[in-house]
Formats: sequence, structure tokens, C-alpha cells
Amino acid sequence: MPVAPSPLPPRGEAAPHIAMVAGETSGDLLAGLLLNGLKARWPNLQSGGIGGPQMVRRGFDAWWPSEKLAVRGYVEVLRHYREIAGIREQLKNRLLSAPGQRPDVFIGVDAPDFNLGLEAALKADGIRTVQFVCPSIWAWRADRVEKIRRSVDHVLCIFPFEPALLATHGIAATYVGHPLAAVIPMQPNRQTARRTLGLHDEDTVVAILPGSRKSEIEYLALRFFQAAALVKRAKPAIKFIVPAIPALKILIERLADEAGVRADVQIVAGQSHAVLAACDVTLIASGTATLEAALFKRPMVIAYNMNWLSWQIMRRKQLQPWVGLPNILCRDFVVPELLQDAATPRALADALLQWVDAKSSAPEKITAVQQRFTQLHALLQRDTSQLATDAIQKILET
Repeated sequence: MPVAPSPLPPRGEAAPHIAMVAGETSGDLLAGLLLNGLKARWPNLQSGGIGGPQMVRRGFDAWWPSEKLAVRGYVEVLRHYREIAGIREQLKNRLLSAPGQRPDVFIGVDAPDFNLGLEAALKADGIRTVQFVCPSIWAWRADRVEKIRRSVDHVLCIFPFEPALLATHGIAATYVGHPLAAVIPMQPNRQTARRTLGLHDEDTVVAILPGSRKSEIEYLALRFFQAAALVKRAKPAIKFIVPAIPALKILIERLADEAGVRADVQIVAGQSHAVLAACDVTLIASGTATLEAALFKRPMVIAYNMNWLSWQIMRRKQLQPWVGLPNILCRDFVVPELLQDAATPRALADALLQWVDAKSSAPEKITAVQQRFTQLHALLQRDTSQLATDAIQKILET
């Protein structure tokens, strides 16, 4: 149970009260960038709800930590359902009933399974609701459209094709670009990143990113490290580096040790952007991190593994042949995807070695990927904080 926080301070200079919920690391990052724009517009902005360190750094009052919502997969969610449902009910009651807590607008950042139900209840009680990051109805679970329409007043879309799709269903939306496209430089500085991490210019570096959730790491990290062992056997000079969320660093170290590669893998706390800037190729869990890798123009092998039942349910709801965000946005298998039973250590190692070998034998293959990702970067690069803040201000004025 969280410690009961103090009430939000009184309003000042017409600054709005904003409630927000961001789940897991990627949502915390997006919400932190959004808060930059909101606080630039309203310096006395007051905000509270569920969030992580990036949001807290911007003055957000985190009543619960965002990691409480960092659960993925049907079966995994069921195991944590009682706690998560309890948090949502407490938050709803607080926003609707607690003195001084009723917000002018609620902003749900990603986490649609948690946020849409909460937004529906708040909207029914007259609170304006905004969903930042459209649920992926174009990729799977198209049946969510009706729930989105019922739950939100406006959707802030991070991909350019989404507003037109939502408009066909009568849902107001604004394309605001992807915040990461403005943060990540168009031409990342590999040399600086390597110096920061103690790597040499001539090193061949493989970044291993097994996910930001404990459940992802439990399903993926061991096979990722087993793949690294096979790659190391074929190419002994290769360097491996893993950016770990500090709270999960010990678990990652244990799994690297179990795979017999602890001495061969450099595990650093955080610094995922430095790691992606420094690497030649990455073995990476499907999710927001794959888009970050694409924005860093890095070849990658996308992989995922989850509870068998969750996988069976998810694949039946899938609408497109791709799972990785870079492939979905490029509408092509620009980089390989190895999912569930296909994500064996041997297959992962072979896919990685193809990229490693291409560095010397087929550099045009790497150049082609970098060109596709540069085009994608330009498409997603907008002043997201400004555009999102403008849209939220219009909603507040209605």
C-alpha cells in the first residue's frame, strides 16, 4: 500500500490540476517529456497519480510507482489482477471524491488495459480525459475501438496514420509525433558513447536488451545470454553490453552467470541510449526499445517469448504480419523477428552473426537499414511537447 500523499496544493495563476498514469519505463519516459511541455506552458502546474522517476524529476507527485503496472501478457496480468484492480479503484475514488484532488484533465499515458477503464469512469463523471499513445488497434485487438470512443475525449497519437483511422470511428485525435524522435539525434555519436562506456572504436559491440519488465527478463534474458555464448564462441573478440534497470540488475547478472557468460558481458545500470549509440547491432525484446534502436539507426534482431497461453491468445488477435515496431512502421521485415518457439539461442545467435558478418562482407545491407530508419526518424520527428500541450489546452478551454 502506498503512503497517503498530501493533497495537491491550491491552484495558482490558472494552472490546471492534471492527473496522469504512466505504466512501466517507456510510459514514464514519454510522460516525462510531455510534462516538459506542460510545465513550460503552466509553470505552476500540479500533477499527481501513477508515475516513475522521469515524471518525479519534473515535479510529479507519484502516489504509486509506475512499476506497479509493468506486467505484460494475459496470464501474467491475471496473477497481479487483484493488486492492479485495487490500485485503479483507489485512484478512481481519490480523483472523484477526495477534497482538492479532482483534476481538470486526466492523461493516461499508454497502459491501455489500466487506463481505458479508469478514463471511462472519469469521463462519465465529467472529467476530461486524454489518452497519450493510441492503443495499437491497427496491429491487434481492433475491438478496442468502441472502448476508446467511450473512454476518451481526445487521443494524442505518436504515429502519423493513427488520427485518420480514429476519425473513421468518430474519435478526435492529434498527431504529435514520437517524443523519442526529437530526443534521439538524427546522427548518433558512436565514438562519444563508446568512450563513456569504456569501449574502443575498433570493437565489434553487441547490445543485449532483454526488456524492462521482470517477467520479460525471466522469459528472455537466459536465452539471450545463451545466444551470446554461441556468438562469443564463433567470434571471441566481440564485446557484449547490457543496459539494466537498476532494480533488475541483480537478476540479469544471475541469469548471465547461469548462461556462463557473466565474465564476457558488461552490465551497466541504465544508460540504454548510450548503449544503443555505441553498439553495432542489438539483440532486443519486442517493445518500445526496438523503436529506440531504429532511431539510433542500429541493425537488430527482435525477439519475444512469453507464457504459452498468453501467446496463443495474442497471436489470434494479431492483425499484421509484423510484431516489432520498426517493421510495422516500415511495413516490411526490415530486421528479423524471432518469436516464441522460434527464439532459440541458436537461431538468435545465427541472426546476430549475419549482421556482424555484414559489417565487413555486405556493408550495403547495413546501409540500407540505416537509410530506412533515417526516413522513419524524419517522419516521427515533431515538437511533441508543444503539439501535445496545444491539444490539451484546447481541451481545457472547451
